[in-house]
Amino acid sequence: MDTILQVEDLTKEYAGFKLDHVSFSLPSGAIMGLIGENGAGKSTTINAILNLIKKDAGRVTFWGQELESGKALKEDIGVVFDDINFYETLTPAKVGRISAEAYRQWDDALYGEYLKRFQISPKKEIKTLSKGTKMKLCIAVALSHRPRLLILDEATSGLDPVMRDDILDIFLDFVQDENHSILMSSHITTDLEKVADYITCIHQGKVLFSRSKDELRYQYGIIRCGAALYDQIDQEEILACRKDAYQWNILVGDKEKARKKYKTAVVDDATLDDILLLYVKGEQIG
Repeated sequence: MDTILQVEDLTKEYAGFKLDHVSFSLPSGAIMGLIGENGAGKSTTINAILNLIKKDAGRVTFWGQELESGKALKEDIGVVFDDINFYETLTPAKVGRISAEAYRQWDDALYGEYLKRFQISPKKEIKTLSKGTKMKLCIAVALSHRPRLLILDEATSGLDPVMRDDILDIFLDFVQDENHSILMSSHITTDLEKVADYITCIHQGKVLFSRSKDELRYQYGIIRCGAALYDQIDQEEILACRKDAYQWNILVGDKEKARKKYKTAVVDDATLDDILLLYVKGEQIG
């Protein structure tokens, strides 16, 4: 598969925080979910990728080119942040006219279709719209200049479950031709479980893992056991573990192997929330 986005050793240091050599790649035709707790470095990563903040080190390329190489590259990147970036006194109709001047690839008919689909009045001022409707407007604008890559920072967080599901279907349609890709950070891991092909987890500025969703979903598991069995488990099989009041919870990368090897233990499937919780709050072994 061709690589749309390549991030290599991306580093940015602030007082009290460091984005530490973040690396991952996004193939063409794929959706990558970026997960991590608040303050992990997800938004900093996205801002550094887009050159909105100056990175200290590392390299970021889109279709093999650095973003500084020209404005034409930016035409192919649609961006939605977790807050609206338009003047509140504008109307969606005026936003469309401004966008038509900003983007050579702007498709006004497509924009009108999205406004109708999202039930957004073109004549109401943005300040009168709900948070969810504002986010839908941003998504409509991002899609209407026909980008090849979408970068979304918590873009679905303000939407109700029904509209989120509709937006996720649009994202799936967007990547169907395998020439488009999406990088999306989200706290709503169920959204990512529905649409993502890959998951990259950032914790304290470092990448903990970047794996296919299917590997995480179908191979990872959690051993639930007491102290006696915990002592018998091969430490090399433990990715992360956490002890609560009643048992050990142990994240492993091969749940079927664990089920065969530790027959007296309960081995559950692992959700993205389970994996994130154990990595962040547990002790990392492997």
